Amino acid sequence: MPKVLIADELSPRAVAVFAERGIDAVTRIGLPADELAGAIGEYDGLAVRSATKVTPALISAAANLKVIGRAGIGVDNIDVPAATERGIVVMNTPYGNAITAAEHAIAMMFALARQIPAADRSTQAGKWEKSRFMGVELSGKTLGIIGCGNIGAIVADRAHGLKMKVIGYDPFLSAERAVDLGIERVTLDQLLARADFITLHTPMTDQTRGMIDAKALKRLKPGARIINCARGGLVVEEDLAAALDRGEIAGAAIDVFVEEPAR
Repeated sequence: MPKVLIADELSPRAVAVFAERGIDAVTRIGLPADELAGAIGEYDGLAVRSATKVTPALISAAANLKVIGRAGIGVDNIDVPAATERGIVVMNTPYGNAITAAEHAIAMMFALARQIPAADRSTQAGKWEKSRFMGVELSGKTLGIIGCGNIGAIVADRAHGLKMKVIGYDPFLSAERAVDLGIERVTLDQLLARADFITLHTPMTDQTRGMIDAKALKRLKPGARIINCARGGLVVEEDLAAALDRGEIAGAAIDVFVEEPAR
């Protein structure tokens, strides 16, 4: 019977699905890297999410490994070249949580526009600062989407329903696809200069790492706001904090960090 090691938190249904298909799935969450390397040799498959880093060292210890599956969209926590060199198939689930992720980005945009977290803290502290938390409307604003794949496309669709103008930057977005999505294709510089809200939906690559840095932030229009629900590291956190402290941008809604859990 094939054996799969589940190294990160998955739904209990995942174990049941493996069992239904005649696969012995063993859950061992939070193993230190050395312990995981010591255990992986007996498994045919490895299932991860974001926490486990599948490094060349781990792959070299996986004598019987045939497939690595990530329950998520990207595979940036997996060393794909090292796996490929060993003949190990790397798989992900690009459509599994696309709607959830897109809706989460929209929710973050609403929270940012209406200053909901700060207003909640103020109210919980016994204050009633209505004039301080006026916020802004989304209707009529320009949403800049960086990365117009599965999730970005869904965000664009929802934004149209909010009567927002949608512009997008994605080097792989064709003119025909942009028309289908109702997105105006622009360069990254044009997007940064025009967007009232910017939301990121790209994988982490050498090209996208740190793409929103101090230089990019200085190109934003006054009052712009940034949402990142994609990958920690797309935005240079120190540069963003400095821009917020200086009042150069109106706000940011971030739920992914370079170091996770965030400290």
